[in-house]
Amino acid sequence: MKTVLILFGGQSSEHEVSRVSARNVIENIDGEQYRVVKVGITKEGQWLLFNGASELMDNGDWQTHAEKMAADTLVSPVNLPIGLPVSSPREFVMSFAQHLGYESIDVVFPVLHGINSEDGTIQGLLELCGLPYVGPGVLGSAMSMDKEISKLVFAKEGIPQGKYFRVDRDNIAPEEVARKVGDEFGFPCFVKPANAGSSVGVNKANDATELAAALADAARFDKKILVEQFIDGREIECAVLGNDAPVASPLGEITPSNDFYDFHAKYVSNTSKGEIPANIPAETATKIQEYAVRAFSALQCSGLSRVDFFLERTTGEVFINEINTIPGFTSISMYPLLWQEAGLSYKDLITKLLELAIERFAQNHKSLDS
Repeated sequence: MKTVLILFGGQSSEHEVSRVSARNVIENIDGEQYRVVKVGITKEGQWLLFNGASELMDNGDWQTHAEKMAADTLVSPVNLPIGLPVSSPREFVMSFAQHLGYESIDVVFPVLHGINSEDGTIQGLLELCGLPYVGPGVLGSAMSMDKEISKLVFAKEGIPQGKYFRVDRDNIAPEEVARKVGDEFGFPCFVKPANAGSSVGVNKANDATELAAALADAARFDKKILVEQFIDGREIECAVLGNDAPVASPLGEITPSNDFYDFHAKYVSNTSKGEIPANIPAETATKIQEYAVRAFSALQCSGLSRVDFFLERTTGEVFINEINTIPGFTSISMYPLLWQEAGLSYKDLITKLLELAIERFAQNHKSLDS
């Protein structure tokens, strides 16, 4: 039996979503093949070994439970849970399994969203540890997380996308930005942090006043801000799975309960609707699936990603929106639901992701002589 380290929480604005996603992964993992070690990362950056019930992860109770395990469960990169010095990142990570009596960790599933999690930082740590992990590597994660960089890659790949421009937090001049919006694509427009997910800090601006407020909100989450053309389109999502030969799932359509699919519509109101498969022409579906796989490969992704598109209502044109390398795994998240439509159960999907992680690790560490 293999040991899987599940990392959850994190220091990003998507901490709460990560906890719920991780609970769903843990509750659906194949217990006959894998035993689980759970480690939560607090908003303050502490790593906590957690051996309590997974339902405690939905709120802050998991942290209270972990802290009560023992005072020395609170660890830093220089201390084991039992208080002994460590000599390497690998020894630090491995210590969590050893503290529970397991020999080692075989694979890691970083169920983490947002900055310091999905952006290549955790992936870099796991590379230093020499451990297989689910999802893209350092480069793929970093490029995909940065919406400006991913847009540059989409353009190079010839994948259609809306117009946009960048604004720096330290040089925000709302009146000047409003003039540029008018010159380039007009109102309404969208404003978002370049490095965030779950629609955190994303706002629709219908005029210059709303634009100024949206810029200020986005600046709370990132120093780099994108101002994007509004596309009156249906929101279509495609899941991608694989390493060197990725495949696309059936498509799903999101009908948000709010003006757009913001954080509240995704995780709070629970009134947004998802239709799987999306009711769109077959040739359009094929085009979106091809674009999704091309985006996945161009950004050096592996394992999994969810690629989001707009299907313009009046013209039927397809525009890529963004890619998510560690998409949500909550009960309403599209990534696992799309694969269930394809006949892959939640449990089998998780098993496949863990197998892909081990496969990619083996390929990356294969010598020319072997």
